[in-house]
Amino acid sequence: MHIDVADLQEFYATPLGAVVRRLVMGRLQSRWRKPTSGVMIGLGYTVPYLGAFRSDAVRCGAFMPSRQGALVWPREGLKQSVLIDEEQLPLPDNSVDRMLVVHGLETAERVQPMLREIWRTLTPEGRLMMVVPNRRGIWARTERTPFGFGRPCSRVQLEGMLKDAMFAPIEWSEALYVPPFSRDMLLRSAVAWERIGARLMSGFAGVIIVEAAKELVAPISKPNKGVVLPEIITVPNPAVRLATRQRRDRNGAAGRLPRCPASGPGGGV
Repeated sequence: MHIDVADLQEFYATPLGAVVRRLVMGRLQSRWRKPTSGVMIGLGYTVPYLGAFRSDAVRCGAFMPSRQGALVWPREGLKQSVLIDEEQLPLPDNSVDRMLVVHGLETAERVQPMLREIWRTLTPEGRLMMVVPNRRGIWARTERTPFGFGRPCSRVQLEGMLKDAMFAPIEWSEALYVPPFSRDMLLRSAVAWERIGARLMSGFAGVIIVEAAKELVAPISKPNKGVVLPEIITVPNPAVRLATRQRRDRNGAAGRLPRCPASGPGGGV
């Protein structure tokens, strides 16, 4: 189940949406503190977060899936948003330095083709950052916010998806311990909720944030414990085996010297 881009824009314009942006943005900037001089692409609905990185990147673009819809971004200057097919990104291979995915993975029709497209477009040193609703959190259990739509993930599920698409998770974090209610008291104490939740409610945040690196070589799986590998039997080369048999036939039985022909009149030595 997907959510329309107009609903996403409306949510982030509310006080609760502003709190979400501030809390999630703090986690993103803690990982991507250093500015990038390359290409940065946001996939899904990343407009509330891309603005903080746009001035540092050489090129920046907001890719919005066709089923979700698109809007014009930014309002002023050169437009950098485009409507795309998430399984066929309009980018050449190895062309993106950083890819940010928000409100994208959980609503994707097919997750693995989308992740493989991200893998294709990332440079060998590129980084992928994803913000995904947590299956164990309260935010995924209510449709009052965009995080209640689509398929939430656990950390184990998310890690499996990334490894299947040849990504290596390198950093995990969480955000949105504050309940998803638009009450002034909760909104004012959101930072305190984050600090307390990180210590006492680890694993129950509203979203999981993971940074992953692109793997260039597929890992070789180890055999499970208790699995007996078949014994390797060495078979001699047929040519060597034939030569050995001919030598034995010529020399007689093993350990016996060949018999010299008998000497006689008119013949022999």
